Amino acid sequence: MTRRIDALDVLRGVAIMGTLGTNIWIFTAPGGPAEFLQLGGDPGVVETFLRFLSNGKFLGLLTLLFGVGLELQHRSALRKGLAWPGRYLWRASLLFVEGALHFVLVFEFDVLMGYAITSMIVAYLIGRSRRVVTAWMVAAGTLHVAMVALTTAALMMTGPGGGDTLPYARLGWLDQVAFRLQNVVVFRTELVFIVPMGIVLFLLGARLLRAGVFEEHGAGLRRKLIAVGLGLGVPLNLATSFAGPEWFAVDRYLLAPMVALGLLGLITSVVLGMRDAPGMLRRGITGVGRTALSCYVFQNLAASILCYGWGLGLADRLDSFRPWWVPLAWAGICLLFLVLSSLWLRRFSRGPLELAWQWAYQAPSPARRT
Repeated sequence: MTRRIDALDVLRGVAIMGTLGTNIWIFTAPGGPAEFLQLGGDPGVVETFLRFLSNGKFLGLLTLLFGVGLELQHRSALRKGLAWPGRYLWRASLLFVEGALHFVLVFEFDVLMGYAITSMIVAYLIGRSRRVVTAWMVAAGTLHVAMVALTTAALMMTGPGGGDTLPYARLGWLDQVAFRLQNVVVFRTELVFIVPMGIVLFLLGARLLRAGVFEEHGAGLRRKLIAVGLGLGVPLNLATSFAGPEWFAVDRYLLAPMVALGLLGLITSVVLGMRDAPGMLRRGITGVGRTALSCYVFQNLAASILCYGWGLGLADRLDSFRPWWVPLAWAGICLLFLVLSSLWLRRFSRGPLELAWQWAYQAPSPARRT
């Protein structure tokens, strides 16, 4: 498969903007990430529902798409006669460095580091037999479910955190950087969930690609994904969202990825069903998808400037208008990057960070052929 899969660009664009839909609640909290990790308090019905709309679902969708991308790169390497994983490990290393910089300089809950670690593992599995891949999926899935269960049990026994939080939104940028470094173990704990979950979803994404989920003949498979992900996953996910903070891990790391499968099936079906030329909205979403890495990093930077004291400081100033102003902030940032990505792609074939990546990726000596 050498042609570009249009649905993938749309899916990536939706996933990137959807992850901001989760992260925006952290940026707009005066207590910042520490307030988020405490899982305490009652955010109210409206905020709980708004969080439910994005929490974990687009992380799961993005993770599936990383697996699809890895499968496509594996196919490309085989088609060109290159050794695998070969230079892909260099690519994964660049992703880890990018994620580490993003974590230190911009955002505590970066996912790129987790994806880099996961991709290094899955790179050695992607070409193995179905039996070997299935065994890894079962093992990683079992470990993941066990960790979610233990976390849920611990939260039920001890209860969520509470107490005062640091006025994070008022800190200067250097103080926030120092705070991340001082609490690196706490903030990187999510990797414990992301890596085993990522192994399962990476490999599942590759399998779905092979099964033709992005092609016309995959309509039956897409209907099954929609039925399971949206028909079953959404009601369960909604229930755990309102069940209390003790169910946070189940809500975000088990049920949300199920909903992501439904979203993948639904969005792909919609894109394949479009016969007219792409309109302005679809072109914008496609632009975000084609510049996904740049948009992911820069939208978090934009949210930081918007919310924190070293920028416009809206997290503190508009706290009394929470949750109503938060979706507006999300929509404004998304609109900004829908426009910017489209304008950028008029002159360049990749996003700014993607271009830097391309240069760094080509820096080592050419990969040896098999």
